[in-house]
Amino acid sequence: MFALVDCNNFFASCERVFRPDLNKKPLVVLSNNDGCVIARSNEAKDLGIPMGAPAYKYKSLFQLNNVNVFSCNFPLYGDMSSRVMNILSSYAPEMEIYSIDEAFLDFRGCNLNLQETGENIHKQVLKWTGIPVSVGFAHTKALAKVANRIAKKYPQRTKGVYIIDSEEKRIKALKWLK
Repeated sequence: MFALVDCNNFFASCERVFRPDLNKKPLVVLSNNDGCVIARSNEAKDLGIPMGAPAYKYKSLFQLNNVNVFSCNFPLYGDMSSRVMNILSSYAPEMEIYSIDEAFLDFRGCNLNLQETGENIHKQVLKWTGIPVSVGFAHTKALAKVANRIAKKYPQRTKGVYIIDSEEKRIKALKWLK
């Protein structure tokens, strides 16, 4: 089995680590020179702020809805990524860093309770870094990515962990993607 661990709203989550007063409040991170939105909290997404939105076009929406706006801080995001990846590397014999905020863990040949392992990853990363993650498990990396999307979309139902471990779940997950 493979797991894809993906940090939720990574740049926005990094900013919230040092500003916990912004939890549950809309937050966006802007690109270099504050041109476009490159990260959004769920609350900002709920306001209809799209990824890549030109900041100047949404300035009045930001003000009207008290959206917290941050300039990007790539040294911070790189440091937080290193911390998360350090934790993840302790869980599986092999890890492939896929991007600044996600990694595949290779659990092939391991005999473990996937739900429990996923929940432990979720809890430990959150506790040690303040960054929320979602975990998707499946027999292929592509399906692990799909499982992760489901875990992220339905956090209350999945506890941030979704496992595609049967043909029935695979078919249901792929239909969900449509």
